[in-house]
Amino acid sequence: MSSTHVNTAGTSGRAGLKELTLRGVIIGGIITLVFTAANVYLGLKVGLTFATSIPAAVISMAVLRMFHDHTIVENNIVQTIASAAGTLSAIIFVLPGLVMLGYWQGFPYWTTAAVCFFGGLLGVMYSIPLRRALVTGSDLPYPEGVAAAEVLRVGDSAEGGEENARGLKVITVAGLSAALFTIVAKMKLVAEGVEKAFRVGTGGTLVGSSLSLALIGVGHLVGITVGIAMIVGLLISYGFILPFMSRGHLDAAEPFADGVKAIFSTDVRLIGAGTMAVAAVWTLVKIIGPIIKGISESLASHKIASADLAVEERDLSMKVVIGTTLASMFPIGALLWLFTRGTPLEGNSTGLVITSVIFVLLVGLFVASVCGYMAGLIGASNSPISGVGIIVAIAAALLIKGVHGAGTGEMTEALVAYTLFTTAVVFGVATISNDNLQDLKTGQLVGATPWKQQVALIIGVAFGSAIIPPVLGVMNTSFGFAGAPGAGSGALAAPQASLISTLAKGVLGGGLDWNLLGIGALIGCVVIAINETLGKTTKGRMALPPLAVGMGMYLPISLTLMIPTGALLGLFYDKWADRTANPERSKRMGTLLATGLIVGESLFGVLYAGIVASTGEEEPMSVVTSKAWANPAQLLGIVVFAALVGGLYTWTRKKAVEKA
Repeated sequence: MSSTHVNTAGTSGRAGLKELTLRGVIIGGIITLVFTAANVYLGLKVGLTFATSIPAAVISMAVLRMFHDHTIVENNIVQTIASAAGTLSAIIFVLPGLVMLGYWQGFPYWTTAAVCFFGGLLGVMYSIPLRRALVTGSDLPYPEGVAAAEVLRVGDSAEGGEENARGLKVITVAGLSAALFTIVAKMKLVAEGVEKAFRVGTGGTLVGSSLSLALIGVGHLVGITVGIAMIVGLLISYGFILPFMSRGHLDAAEPFADGVKAIFSTDVRLIGAGTMAVAAVWTLVKIIGPIIKGISESLASHKIASADLAVEERDLSMKVVIGTTLASMFPIGALLWLFTRGTPLEGNSTGLVITSVIFVLLVGLFVASVCGYMAGLIGASNSPISGVGIIVAIAAALLIKGVHGAGTGEMTEALVAYTLFTTAVVFGVATISNDNLQDLKTGQLVGATPWKQQVALIIGVAFGSAIIPPVLGVMNTSFGFAGAPGAGSGALAAPQASLISTLAKGVLGGGLDWNLLGIGALIGCVVIAINETLGKTTKGRMALPPLAVGMGMYLPISLTLMIPTGALLGLFYDKWADRTANPERSKRMGTLLATGLIVGESLFGVLYAGIVASTGEEEPMSVVTSKAWANPAQLLGIVVFAALVGGLYTWTRKKAVEKA
């Protein structure tokens, strides 16, 4: 039985139409398990996460079509739950910093889950009064929210069933292909990456890349503008700064490549951090005016039009919102108080906790407004959410330093850890607010009931909070994080967490090389000037996103280079899609291919971490131990990787234009 009768907005108020159902919650929870685990792994590896709304909607529709009474608004609930939980995984941009500092040895389940949950819950509460301000009462484009609504509409039609089945097949094949290549690489039959260090005068640099299908998918999703910006950052760091800073510092007695990597990690990355910090501040400065104006105007109209609302405009009541927000301050305060027990901060815990709770309450509201507006303006995936985290961490560090004063030794470590813990709560608000309004825009376009969708958002936060701690624990046990005590060569980069903890430590305890940060800040200012000039002279057709340039400078080349490669492939694919009979459908298939590549490799990464943790071996799947196989494995890896990427894109193009 077709469900095309529910495609018109406004139908959710009709009696008997299924929306917030038990089966929808269960399906959303299962999808959450998959996508949240994948996002945690990807975020720790490369510092980027992917939007889960569209793939979650595709999977949901494929399952719910088996029920004759499924509806478009029920599918919307499923994607809402999955995207909220997947977005919450961005909390990994802060929490691993506690392990990197050596303050935590792992991730205590209930503490980590509580931080995720209450931060996310506040994000939902703060976004509710903003819905009418920034969604129904504004002309913000919400690119991802509109795209997700279109996918739901198409998939819910009689003709959309075939396309939906085809899309699910693309995700599955791409995911299995990525997982299979990673399995073969872990067996050491092919190389996982290629890398070569060479001298530049008396210095040196590196060239290389990981052979990662997930990074191809990331590049496809972020687009060519971000890809080019990351290449620019890469050229700045590895082409100029690293050869210059390594002059005369490469000890002939140590492995040459290790010496080059060490200088990149200690010096060059700090310059990249300065560029990222300046870019983040500039991004917020540019949009803060429109944010304040848009929110104030829309809230004024909200008061006028709040009486006698239709079902399609009913949010959770303000009594619930205010009561939940204020009630949340008590468990958040308790978490902060418990965090100080047994530490040098214990004697001044009352003042610190009160200050932090007020900081979370007020700054959280500001951050929710900023992130919600940014998501509406440029999309949740493109929002500089890590930049918001950087600014929140610095603000928290300055506030805590003002309340408690500076410290040395163990006191400094405790203050830095406490700052990160406080930042994690506010960052939970930021991540959810960055996603929620996109979901609520999707709901508006398909006729969802806002309060039911807001309940679904809370459910998604609860699912994500339950899943994130054990995945983080497995990642830490199996791989560790770069910079943490005892971390090995295979440690995950966790770039944002590393950067935020470094900045917090520098503010509170000193010891941070501000000269290197200053150089990065100057580079950031130059990039900002170039970006602004490009925008004006080309009327917005060209850009050089400063945050992406900073990321290209900050990340190791092994992670960076493959993302622009994926962006270039995505550009070629989309240009081909524009020439097809149904360009939007063809582009959606490309998006699903990219998502499948990310999910497949990331999920196997989580599984592999479990294998490492259970066996206690660093390379439990290795079947080749001969060093003589290293060079042939690299060549074979490149050939197989290229063939697989080419084959998948060719096959996806055929599926995109295949007639039902």
